[in-house]
Amino acid sequence: MQSKTKTELGTIGIENEVIARIAGTAAMECYGVVGMAARSIRDGLVGLLKLESLSKGVRLHTHDEGDISISLHIIVEYGTNVVAIAQSLMDNVRYKIQDSVGIPVREVNIFIEGVRV
Repeated sequence: MQSKTKTELGTIGIENEVIARIAGTAAMECYGVVGMAARSIRDGLVGLLKLESLSKGVRLHTHDEGDISISLHIIVEYGTNVVAIAQSLMDNVRYKIQDSVGIPVREVNIFIEGVRV
């Protein structure tokens, strides 16, 4: 699925995979985030994703109004302030998406799937 932006010269279509990669990269820049998480559907286990698969821990929902909602599944470092990490992550991801792609972000949801010691 694509997110579309209309300009006076035409329409720009951006694949959700591109937006998910930008969001995953922005998440990894935040202090306290160890990595993105992927949940195995079959057995419910959570695994730490490699840097090549950052977009698998990101879920996007495109709304009819043209904005998007982003859900991030992350693993945090033990001993860090989870609330501060989540707030920093929300702000950073929202800024990076709106700055680089130009699509408004309605909400950023954070799901902490694990803690790494």
